[in-house]
Amino acid sequence: MMRILNRSAGGGPRGGRINGRALSGAMAAVVALALSLAVLVPAQAVEEDGYQLWLRYRPVQQAAQLQQQARTITYDGKASPTVQAAIDELRRGLQGMAGKAPASGTAAADGAIVLAKAGALPQGFKTDGLAELGPEGYLLKSASVNGKRVTVIAANEDIGLLYGAFGLLRALGTGKTLAALDERAAPKLQLRVLNHWDNLDRTVERGYSGQSIWNWWELPDIRERQYVDYARANASLGINGTVLNNVNSKAEILTAPWIAKVAALADVLRPYGIKVYLSARWSTPLELKETKTADPLAPEVAAWWRAKADEIYRAIPDFGGFLVKANSEGQPGPQDYHRSHADGANMLAAALAPHKGIVMWRAFVYAAEKPDDRAKQAYDEFKPLDGKFAPNVMVQVKNGAIDFQPREPFHPLFGAMPKTPLMMEFQITKEYLGFAMHMAYLGPLFEEVLKADTMQRPNGFTVAQVLEDADHGRRPTGMAGVANIGSSRTWSGSHFDQANWYAYGRFAWDPQGDSRAFAREWAMQTFSREPQAVTQIVDMMMRSREAVVDYMTPLGLHHLMDTGHHHGPGPWVDNLGRPDWNPTYYHKADKQGIGFDRTASGSNALAQYAPGVAKRWADPRTTPEELLLWFHHLPWNYAMPSGRTLWTELVARYDRGVTEAEGLRARWEKLKPLVDERRYGEVAQRLDTQVKEARWWRDASVAYFQSVSALPLPPGVRKPERTLEQYKAIKFPYAAGHH
Repeated sequence: MMRILNRSAGGGPRGGRINGRALSGAMAAVVALALSLAVLVPAQAVEEDGYQLWLRYRPVQQAAQLQQQARTITYDGKASPTVQAAIDELRRGLQGMAGKAPASGTAAADGAIVLAKAGALPQGFKTDGLAELGPEGYLLKSASVNGKRVTVIAANEDIGLLYGAFGLLRALGTGKTLAALDERAAPKLQLRVLNHWDNLDRTVERGYSGQSIWNWWELPDIRERQYVDYARANASLGINGTVLNNVNSKAEILTAPWIAKVAALADVLRPYGIKVYLSARWSTPLELKETKTADPLAPEVAAWWRAKADEIYRAIPDFGGFLVKANSEGQPGPQDYHRSHADGANMLAAALAPHKGIVMWRAFVYAAEKPDDRAKQAYDEFKPLDGKFAPNVMVQVKNGAIDFQPREPFHPLFGAMPKTPLMMEFQITKEYLGFAMHMAYLGPLFEEVLKADTMQRPNGFTVAQVLEDADHGRRPTGMAGVANIGSSRTWSGSHFDQANWYAYGRFAWDPQGDSRAFAREWAMQTFSREPQAVTQIVDMMMRSREAVVDYMTPLGLHHLMDTGHHHGPGPWVDNLGRPDWNPTYYHKADKQGIGFDRTASGSNALAQYAPGVAKRWADPRTTPEELLLWFHHLPWNYAMPSGRTLWTELVARYDRGVTEAEGLRARWEKLKPLVDERRYGEVAQRLDTQVKEARWWRDASVAYFQSVSALPLPPGVRKPERTLEQYKAIKFPYAAGHH
């Protein structure tokens, strides 16, 4: 009946058929009755628009049994706002999954869900090393207490109980039962943060999901319900921090009226364990005309930042700290005054230290004055500063040395700064992966980077281990993700882009996690628990990012996107104001060959990696094919492992990407009977667009590289649909997310 009601909401009955199957007369009558009653069951008949994310809480198969196992929720003591949030979420979730919300209980009776902190655990309950799980960890356990069958959520602090409540609901949503519950979990990183590139006018840089969800104009007086739902979704993943504004920051955000707006958001997010942070513009005191300089070593500047930090903490006692983009892409910074990044970061750190605040200082720096190789600049500037940053400074490093490309080798700074806490910066919004138009599940990208071995220690040292290496807790650890969240009803611009937010949160909790497992969790909670649907959806997700790599940037090519907005191909662009803004700078294609030589005979960027990595990647025969043209300029007739020439292989990869995009669409079509009508149709439209744009990428790229190489197309290969000049003429002056 549940299925029927959900299907009907999308567009009514289908003439005696449902999910493609003919119905008997009696069954058709039952269906007709169900449809007529749908208006009486509004919660079940609501059209699926994606707003509920993975917190849909649809009925489970054994709903009656679950009702018996979750009759009451008990908590011994006065519930804090955080514990109350946990209780409310359990009620909401169990109402949806079991069909009945648990009552409030006072004692551990049969079928009780017991929330308990260390020191108030049910008598006889084994703690199972609860103390080791820290302030945010939790235990979930089905247990017998005084002869009663109960489910215990145990934690050391209130926030652990909230994370445990979400952990229990995730377990139920992915097919587990309360009777079999036995989990222990704790985050491996301390700071698990979203970076919103949201502007004060509600536009979002590199955002493809509508306006910013922060309605600055109406704050602090009006606090929208969506802020609570945002907090719930993030808490369900263990995300515990949010940077509210763009790294290309404005000075106004640190003025009193805006601090009041930020404080209002902090009040909403606090019960869910989420601290707010702000991107701080380096030159703020100078721009506000409250100092005569922004030199970090000038006493008046340090005094201004100390006073500003005190002002913020009076309004927001648990304020997280500052994120800073300095001396990059024209942003002001300490180098304007011939000071180092450490000089700048440490001055801010001193202002925040009395309040236990953190400075997240971005290592994304590049400037036209360094024409050698943009990939080298961050390492060159930051490696010499290892050990010179204050204890509450984290250097925030992008996953690769260029800029969130569909594929990059891991950043050489990981493992190379043992005395400095490094914080990973991933992009969740898809600036270079087709915006919210193309399906590209980023879990495999995150996992590929996190599992990469830096070889900075004799027995191996993965990027994930670098991030977790907290010097026995004496230094902060963390991960940041550039958010893809906006005012779109789907939150992320498309249904499948929600999975990237989800996977990011799960990897921030456990950097050694598994992208396929996270895809499976998301699919079961978001779309369906039917095995056939789950298998197909997860398979699509796991293939999608590689498809995008193939039709955009195969074999280690990178930054081939058209200029500025980064939508669509532009490998021919060579007329921009800075060399490293031009795609031609990155592929170096000429009549002789293609690729960027980063070996000793070229820019020698390889020397920034540990010797074991550098040696492997220095030889094209031992460089992974996926990174070949990232590190090597090779002749068009270079012999590939497949037996094909480089030119033939390159075209084959472009073709493979198009074939995979077509395969995603075909797989989705088979899922039509298993997915609600609205979401099926919305995803189908995007997959149609993806196929069209994959062909465009392939044709324009092949046409351009053929014009450079002067080689004929390999036998049997389809010619591009248009001429190269026609592809060059395509322009997007008003592309989304480009500011």
